[in-house]
Formats: sequence, C-alpha cells, structure tokens
Amino acid sequence: MKIAMLSAFYPFRGGIAQFNANLYEALKKENDVCPYTFRRQYPDFLFPGKTQYITAGDNALPVKSIPVLDTANPFTYLSAAGQIKKEKPDILLMKYWMSYFAPSLGVVAGSVRKNGTKTITILDNVIPHEQKFFDKALTTWFLKQNDGFIAMSGAVRDDLLLLHPKARSILKPHPLYNHFGDKVETAKAREALGTDVNKKTILFFGLIRDYKGLDLLIDAVSLLDDSYQLIIAGEAYGSFDKYDERIKKANHPERIKVFNRYISDNEVPLFFSAADVCVLPYRSATQSGITSIAYHFELPLIATNTGGLKESIEKPGAGLIIPEISATSIAETIQQFFHKDKNIFISNIRKEKSLLTWEHFAETLLSFAKEL
Repeated sequence: MKIAMLSAFYPFRGGIAQFNANLYEALKKENDVCPYTFRRQYPDFLFPGKTQYITAGDNALPVKSIPVLDTANPFTYLSAAGQIKKEKPDILLMKYWMSYFAPSLGVVAGSVRKNGTKTITILDNVIPHEQKFFDKALTTWFLKQNDGFIAMSGAVRDDLLLLHPKARSILKPHPLYNHFGDKVETAKAREALGTDVNKKTILFFGLIRDYKGLDLLIDAVSLLDDSYQLIIAGEAYGSFDKYDERIKKANHPERIKVFNRYISDNEVPLFFSAADVCVLPYRSATQSGITSIAYHFELPLIATNTGGLKESIEKPGAGLIIPEISATSIAETIQQFFHKDKNIFISNIRKEKSLLTWEHFAETLLSFAKEL
C-alpha cells in the first residue's frame, strides 16, 4: 500500500514526532511510505517551550521527511496538497491534537481526497483540555475532511462522535515507546537525581500545564508523612511561579525535587527508574503518552478518573484510579498504593506490553484503511 504521512517528524521533538517515527518504521516494513512534515509547526510566539527541535540528548529516529507545510502560511496549504497528490498515495495519514492545525491539515486533506486518496487521522484530542471559543467549529470542519479516524481512547472517540456523529472510526490504544533504553538500578537513579534513596518516591513527569493538576499533587504530598518524596520533571508551559509558591508552603518542601526543564530522552530512564509510582493528577485528559513511557519501564501508575486514563490503567491492572479530583483523594490513593503488592501491578503491565506494539498498531490501521 502507498502511504503518505503528514505530521511532525525529525528534527521536531516531543511525543507527536516520536509517535510518528515509530509508526513510520512499522508501516514501511511492508508498504511504500513517504513522510511529509512541517516547514514550520508553530510560530515561535505560539510555542511556550524553549525549542520545538530535538536536542543533543534526544534519541530521536532521524526520519528523512519532506518539509511541505507551513501552518502559519496559507499559501503552502494547497502547494503541500499538490506535492502529495503527485505521488498518488492510497492513504494520507495525519495526527491531530489541537484546533490550531485544523485549517492547514484540513485544506490538505480535503484537496488530496479529490484524487481518490483516503484520509485517515489519528486523534490525540478532539476537544482540547484548555478550550477556546473557536475550537469546536474549527475541529468539526476538519473532521469532515477525513474518511476515517483512529481514536486511542474511548473518551476521544466519544468526543469525535459528538462533533461528527457519522464518522467512521476504530479504537486502538497508544503503543509503547521503545527508544528510551533500559531501566537502571533504583538506588543509583535516586542518587543521580539527588533524592533520598530510602523514601517512597512519587514521579510527576511531562509538560506542566494547568489541566495536569500539579498543584493538587503538591498539596497532596503535604498531606503525606516524611517517608514520601516527590520528583517533578518537565518543562512548564508558562510560569512555574505558582508551583514554586506552593512548594515553599508545603510541609517539608525539601521532599519535593524539581527539574523544571525539558527532559531529554537519555535522561528519561533515570526518572522512571527512581520512582515507585508515576502519578497523573489531571483535571481533564483523553489519553496520555506518559502512560506508555511508564509501561515501557514497568512503573505502576496512579491517575484521576478522567478521560481515557481509567481504561488504560485500571482495566489492565497497571495501577490505581483516584476517585475524586482533590488533593485529599490523591493523598489517600497514594497511601493505598504503598500498602499493596507492587509486583502485582508490574506483572499486569508486562502482560499488557505484549499487546501494545507498533507492529500491531500498524496492522490494525492497514486493515481499517482497506475497509475504507
């Protein structure tokens, strides 16, 4: 099958580019796959992080993609579509995670479809966590430019059908990232990070945004005794000041170790090896790429009951679900976790890992494409 992929690829960094690179590697084994990427993904003023591009410490797959689309330049929308149409692919495969991309990707999809190419979009989000008044209108229009969708959680599929009831879709969980390397000894990881070797260690990992509830987790740690410690690892999108103030007011603030920066791929094993559990205290969610990293390192999870987190954690027995989105409930669930046998969660994660391969995801995608 001839497949065009249009999304973020090397040298862009982050979970979207990592996802695309892994899926590209799986698809190209038995298909003719051409990866296309952005000339410009975001204008700098819209990107709150320090850089959109990989750094020396990232283990990114150097996919040789063709830059065709500048999302901020409408003149490139049809030219990108024209370049893709010349290759006459059977499928155009895209990723969608925020309404900013609706105009550019939607124009390309709508144009390419006129040549008989089927357009399939893998949905990270349909309705964003931090909503703006134009999100639903733009996203609804974009969805109608597609032939089919892959949703990676039930919550995302529900949002899809809310905006586009006639959409053809399948549900397929997020595969596991496999480029982070091996786990290291727990004590050595904690020493390397400057944390206490003997404390019960909680990890918050990933981009820090308001909807992710880090403030609730900081408050929850204040409710726990001195045998616990928290590692915060990730770049804040916006100011970190409000979290700093909370940490200063916490009981035993020295128990909270902060790495407020982008965590390169070669550092990731340290953080997941140092922890006993990874906590996702999100106020809202669809699914989370952090879950798949935790699965890779066989690290149990604790998450709030929002979006698709429950189906990816509680259903396979990979951790515990927090019944209420509050600091008290988070603290109580953390305490419950440490009274349970951690090895049961690890055993369940190992069983689930065998199903969450990129090859299996690619096979399901191709079967769906043939149905379309």
